[in-house]
Amino acid sequence: MSVRENVAANLVTSLQAISTPNVKKVTREPFNFDKLSNAQFPAILVRTANESREDSSIGGSMSSRQGTIDYELICFVKHRNIDTARNQLVEAIDEKLDDDRTRGGHAIDTQVISVEVDDGTIDPIGGVIVTVQVLYSYTRGDA
Repeated sequence: MSVRENVAANLVTSLQAISTPNVKKVTREPFNFDKLSNAQFPAILVRTANESREDSSIGGSMSSRQGTIDYELICFVKHRNIDTARNQLVEAIDEKLDDDRTRGGHAIDTQVISVEVDDGTIDPIGGVIVTVQVLYSYTRGDA
């Protein structure tokens, strides 16, 4: 598998281990959030987003490169207090991803770089997009 694929798989595995709140569904396959049963919340869709790449050093080996890739964690909660549920999930994601910022040894660093909340239009479900940025190195042809 490529480094990008290993990182994405590690994100899914890590997020599935969140127990407070008890995350019920983590997948990379798109799903229709309004078709989920109450027992399937909170739910997280892990989506690969933008990436930038560059040589690891100026004048260095052309085969040694670094990439910075963003993953969007599209999260859905269903609770009487949606704002609290969103906040708890964002905090749990941040803490869980900090447990291993190397994504199982496949990355140099992992950071949550932004959090966007829905404007309330999908009530009684709350949505939040957590953007996670992962810095990794790779050898050309192995990304």
